[in-house]
Amino acid sequence: MLFAIQQEGKVFTGGKDDWAGAAEAAGNCADFRADVEEEMIADEPVSCYNCRFRRWTSSSFTCQKN
Repeated sequence: MLFAIQQEGKVFTGGKDDWAGAAEAAGNCADFRADVEEEMIADEPVSCYNCRFRRWTSSSFTCQKN
C-alpha cells in the first residue's frame, strides 16, 4: 500500500526517498498533474514528487486529490 490515511490526510508511505514508488503511484493516478518546473524534484516526469497536488510534510507528503 503506497498511501495511508493519517491525521494529516492521505500520506505517502514511502517517505521522501521512494522514487520508484512515487513514480508507480503517479502512473496509476488519473488525477496526476505536473507541478511547475521549479517545484519538480524527481527525474521521472510522472511522479508524485512532481505532482501539483502533493503537500510536503516533515517526513513525506500528503495527496490532496485522492
